[in-house]
Amino acid sequence: MEAKIVVLGGDGIGPEITSVATSVLHAVAQQFGHTFQFDEQLIGGIAIDQTGTALPEATLTACKSAKAVLLGAVGGPKWDDPTAKVRPEQGLLAIRKGLGLYANLRPVRGYSQLLGSSPLKRELVEGVDLLVVRELTGGLYFGARQEASGSGPDARAFDTMEYTGQEIRRVLELGVTLAKGRRGKLTSVDKANVLASSRLWRKIATEIKDKEAKIELEHQLVDSCAMRLVTNPKSFDVIVTENMFGDILSDEAAVLTGSLGMLPSASLGEGTMGLYEPIHGSAPDIAGKGIANPVGTVLSAAMLLRHSLGLESEASAIEQAVEKVLSQGTLTRDLGGSTTTKEMELALLRAL
Repeated sequence: MEAKIVVLGGDGIGPEITSVATSVLHAVAQQFGHTFQFDEQLIGGIAIDQTGTALPEATLTACKSAKAVLLGAVGGPKWDDPTAKVRPEQGLLAIRKGLGLYANLRPVRGYSQLLGSSPLKRELVEGVDLLVVRELTGGLYFGARQEASGSGPDARAFDTMEYTGQEIRRVLELGVTLAKGRRGKLTSVDKANVLASSRLWRKIATEIKDKEAKIELEHQLVDSCAMRLVTNPKSFDVIVTENMFGDILSDEAAVLTGSLGMLPSASLGEGTMGLYEPIHGSAPDIAGKGIANPVGTVLSAAMLLRHSLGLESEASAIEQAVEKVLSQGTLTRDLGGSTTTKEMELALLRAL
């Protein structure tokens, strides 16, 4: 297979960790007889500095002509002013919209070698293997809003949580498809006891379940889901929910494994296009020091192979290499070890 992959290093540790991921992808391509072309483009703070915009038109054009996009991270203290007209995070929203990405996938898996780093008891997190599917195009983040007007007790602002049936149905159907490939259990998370948009969400989820006899569907209120993620995380298989709920729950679930540096994500649209990135930020405090954990980005590259290129064996090879390296005690600082970014890269290449 020949495939063009756009690489968006971004800011902070982003270029360091995407470099490791592309090195691993190159090794996989050689091993399995593929040809991957990597096209580096700008996004985030570095793009603002060089072009005045967080997502240059050249970057979006390149992404649209590629098979998939691999992203590092955006943002940093230099661009931290929330009142600035142009901010690095705008690049993320713009690329999701520009590529038609409507669902974010965050797998959470507890590696036995790292369970001591989890804030939860080992017996709670050992064996955890869940997937959070978050809707990306609707809800509070995109609904009608009014910035604060007035002052003191008369000040007023609002945001609107709005969803269409089409937006809800497509992400729920994706959740069903993913659950079929796993353990067959889908947890649809809403706040149907309060919110009208959630009652529409639950109605559509029930309609879909009526046509899917092989899927076990449960409805869960978002507040009780947050509690259950801490008290019984092994009870989940696939969680699917709206934008803001998914934003919060996926970060909560990320803590289960003990380190944000381990967790990948995929943002998917229609067809095979996808954007793949680790869930952590740009970590400007350690940028350039050679100590960043690249595993979340490497596992994101595995998701790229699986979801955008249809290369399951190749994706599994990367995941097995990660597990092997961890079992050998090769751990970066965030995992309690002293392995550098480069040493982790070399260890992964040897494991492959």
